[in-house]
Amino acid sequence: MAVERTFVAIKPDGVQRGLIGEILGRFERKGFRLVALKQLIPSVEVAEKHYGVHSERPFFPGLVNFITSGPVVAMVWEGEGVIASARKLIGATKPLEAEPGTIRGDLAVNIGRNVIHGSDGPETARFEIGLWFSPTELNDWTPSDQVWRVEE
Repeated sequence: MAVERTFVAIKPDGVQRGLIGEILGRFERKGFRLVALKQLIPSVEVAEKHYGVHSERPFFPGLVNFITSGPVVAMVWEGEGVIASARKLIGATKPLEAEPGTIRGDLAVNIGRNVIHGSDGPETARFEIGLWFSPTELNDWTPSDQVWRVEE
């Protein structure tokens, strides 16, 4: 399986409920490498581009209003199979359908306040990473435990 990158965002409800550390810890414990992280209140322009696939849907204005209503923690995670694995960690979009042990299954309140977003595929990940981060904000690094390993 190839090393890939994915975009993940803790939405305003997750930030305001103090779930940042809990969510970061789940990705770190899974073994993924954090290559970009920032907290910001998204502009309407970024929000509209991010949710552009839903622009014709009746709930689009609500999505834009919610994601721009407060701070979001935007992240890029790297690892083997990180896109599919992140989706499993996150859980189903509807919290009532999300399995216990997933972020949404354990922490989300309802579909409109489901705490977190994760890219759903490689093309989406590339688009979302480019939308939320400039290339200079992405950090390539090797975990020190990989450097410390003694070759035999």
